[in-house]
Amino acid sequence: MDALSDVLRAVRLTGAVFLDAELRSGWSYLTPPPQAIGALHMPGAEHIIPYHLISEGRCRASLPDGEPVELRAGDLIIFPHGDRHVLESVSPGKLKPIEIRGEDLYSMLRPGEIAPLKKGTGGEVTRLVCGYLACDRRLSEPILAGLPRLLRVSVKDSGIASWVESSVRFSVAESTAPRAGGTTVIAKLSELLFVEAIRQYIDTLPPSQTGWLAGLRDRFVGRALALLHQEPAYAWTVDELAKQVGLSRSALADRFVELLGQPPMQYLTRWRLSLAAQQLLSGGRALAQIAEGVGYDSEAAFNRAFKREFGVPPATWRKSDRAVPAGGA
Repeated sequence: MDALSDVLRAVRLTGAVFLDAELRSGWSYLTPPPQAIGALHMPGAEHIIPYHLISEGRCRASLPDGEPVELRAGDLIIFPHGDRHVLESVSPGKLKPIEIRGEDLYSMLRPGEIAPLKKGTGGEVTRLVCGYLACDRRLSEPILAGLPRLLRVSVKDSGIASWVESSVRFSVAESTAPRAGGTTVIAKLSELLFVEAIRQYIDTLPPSQTGWLAGLRDRFVGRALALLHQEPAYAWTVDELAKQVGLSRSALADRFVELLGQPPMQYLTRWRLSLAAQQLLSGGRALAQIAEGVGYDSEAAFNRAFKREFGVPPATWRKSDRAVPAGGA
């Protein structure tokens, strides 16, 4: 097991496609707030990550406060932090800019369906698939904190990613005549695209890069993270962890702090409590069972640690709304 796979499982990553667009001539598309899409397709989602897959032609994407990035067929662009953004044609045209407002969005989209959008009658054509991924905000913090606000990768000629990209296009094309299981297929393909984008991004990180994603690439820290995520409830010590990865205790601790900004046991404690916080909100298990499941021998010790991290006891957290705690992502 590797740490990235474990975190992706824990965050309950769920993907969907909501728009299949064919745009001609000059156009500009101000995307709706990601939470509006999430509220329609997946009520209750904590964090929404929009993405767009360019299947034909070219266009540009930009954040409201950033420079445009040019995209071509086979490019995937993701907005990991849920920023609203603009998509537009590369060459200017006379077509009135396309802006889908909130009220237009709800009249056009239906939960679980892929809406077609066609604008323009002449000029260069751009086809793109618009989707999103929903995830648990706090548990996804290790991944999201290391990603830029705008992430572009090419999936056209990258092995399995090319297969996923073509499968997404095929599945979207089939959506006009829905088949059993089609929504699930598209969801899983969207998730695979996201994983491939992260993998490509990790491969491009400079040697001096720090953070959780850089830690995955490190031979020793990556192995330590895998062990901690594989058995978070185990009574790990730095000595045993160091022995497992083949480093001295001090060398592992120093390397962990250098890359992740915190020592191994502090990282483990935060991950355990994040798992517990999710379980408190998603099920009816007793506090003692949750405490034991994340590595605490006593409910009292669990209560103290939880309150230090979240500011409230577990029982209060369980009764509260799903709010982002102080210090959360």
